Amino acid sequence: ISPGSNASYSSQKSTLSEGSRTKKSHHAEEAAFYLNCRAAYLSVFKSSLESIISRDQLCLALQQAGRNPSQKIINKYWTPQTAKLNFDDFCAILKKEKPTSKAELLGAFQKIDANDEGYILHTDLFEVLSTRGEKMTRKELDAMINLIDVNSDGKFDYNKFCKLYMATNEQCLQTALEKLEVESKLRRQQFGSHVEGSPERGLTPIPKPSPRITSKTEHGIPPNRGDSQTSSRPSSARKFKASVSCSIIMGARSTKNSKLTEPDSLKEWQCTQSKGCFFLEEDGEVISHQYRMHISQRSTVYLTIKPLNLSQEEGKPSQWLAVDTALYILKEIEGQENLQLVCFTELRNREVFGWKGELGSGIYWLIPFTTGCRLKKKKNQITEEAKLVFRGEKGELSLTKEFRSTLSDIFEIIDLDGNGLLSLEEYNFFELRTSGEKCDEDAWAVCRENFDTKKNELTRLGFMDLNLMEANDRDGDPSDLWVTLHSMGYNKALEMVEACPFVIDIYAEKCKPRIKAVCLRAGSGQLERAICKSVVNQGDAKLMDGYENVVVHTYRSDTRISSVIENKSDTKVIIYVNNELSKNCVNNRGLNIFAVEVAPKSMMVCQHVMPLTERQEWIYNCVDSIAS
Repeated sequence: ISPGSNASYSSQKSTLSEGSRTKKSHHAEEAAFYLNCRAAYLSVFKSSLESIISRDQLCLALQQAGRNPSQKIINKYWTPQTAKLNFDDFCAILKKEKPTSKAELLGAFQKIDANDEGYILHTDLFEVLSTRGEKMTRKELDAMINLIDVNSDGKFDYNKFCKLYMATNEQCLQTALEKLEVESKLRRQQFGSHVEGSPERGLTPIPKPSPRITSKTEHGIPPNRGDSQTSSRPSSARKFKASVSCSIIMGARSTKNSKLTEPDSLKEWQCTQSKGCFFLEEDGEVISHQYRMHISQRSTVYLTIKPLNLSQEEGKPSQWLAVDTALYILKEIEGQENLQLVCFTELRNREVFGWKGELGSGIYWLIPFTTGCRLKKKKNQITEEAKLVFRGEKGELSLTKEFRSTLSDIFEIIDLDGNGLLSLEEYNFFELRTSGEKCDEDAWAVCRENFDTKKNELTRLGFMDLNLMEANDRDGDPSDLWVTLHSMGYNKALEMVEACPFVIDIYAEKCKPRIKAVCLRAGSGQLERAICKSVVNQGDAKLMDGYENVVVHTYRSDTRISSVIENKSDTKVIIYVNNELSKNCVNNRGLNIFAVEVAPKSMMVCQHVMPLTERQEWIYNCVDSIAS
């Protein structure tokens, strides 16, 4: 930047920085608001998918959210025409009806206490509250007075009452949040409830509350058909009406074995590539990039997916290379809402999973998948936090060598097409992940003007300077930089422990395949259906003894075993799953014994199991039972 442009740049930089901080602050507030909404709602209902169906339920839910709604407020939102209100409606009400502040409450009482004595006679209080506004009965007033330790001489100490009122509201919300956290910990042991999702066609990256601030809410998610619920350890005294067992002995896997082989003429085929990443959310859910692929004419196609090795030390593989990957290929069918499962990358060569076959012309969705057996929350204690910035001899701020190396790896991950530059579209996936909001064209123009670019795309150096600018704007405080790092899966030691970058390669014999990342999200109902269908089509089926409408499907490959429970009956079933006799195994739920609830006329993924140590024999022994 030339000296003459310093003033202009400083102004633009300040605008960028302030905008970034404002976005972060806004998203933090939004995330906290929706977390509080959900906590309050789930204190009254089992799921945020349930609806409010009465005035009393609305009043109770509002009270759990720290509101004290009057009948006038209730009447405002629950009219004679109201049949029900959903979670969206509830959130909208809370946005409009702000909680009463202590100052407002004190102000109301001080209007009655004309002499500013700090108390009100019971007789005077009753006269006001029984004749003005929403009239209270003597019984209601006595209940209010008896809540606090008032003077025995008939004086109402409203300062004490206001203090108690605010503490009670705060306690209601805190209790709701604690309950939500407990239930969230239970849900972390689960995977893949069957969700009837809306069609994912034509999706674009849509801003959402930042995943680095909070886990996703159920805000706006369609109802589950096969909801999974974790149970406490089934009592040994529990009696079971029926059960079915499955025992599979799997041999030790040699790294030399390979079922995946490249086509002989692969070098002559046309190829395209895209990168992406699995990110582990706070609630244990995994989200990833998803893609649309266009095949212009019928052709033999070879697809692979593998973890991306970013290690800069020769001979030292990245620690996430052991994370299993798969790619489900689904086709868009005109006039049909759901995507049609075509295939998935079943064959393996070391860490590479692939598929070869013929695909007709058309649009396909590529949905990456990992079982979650090896990408899990870790509780490693970090003894020393890595330094991100330092000041030189002249006081100038610089990025440390370790942080620059980490930023270089992050650049490699978010450079989806691998051309060494970041387009606005690629940068926006990074922004959605780290701040929950996209960068608009104006802000991108400022980036292009002030940071190193090539062909209107941000270079690696420009990306480094952007992060240095953020550190400078906070006068060396690395807090915002750490928020970005945590959202990208890094811990305080700059180790990537809660993410797994991957690379997808697509070869076509007769045409040039095109691939485009379209969203960053959880697998959704389309992936759940694809997994269930693949297990049912290729696995073994066993009927539950005495229950011909309950079927356990088990699919096995060299690397994993997956089970799906199908409930053909008209009533829900609760299945207790016992893996205690399995050896050298790890499952995605993290529990040896758990329970799942399968809705009528539906199927759901029960569990995925992988060997703890691949070079040793592993034994899968699972008993699925229905309790009496």
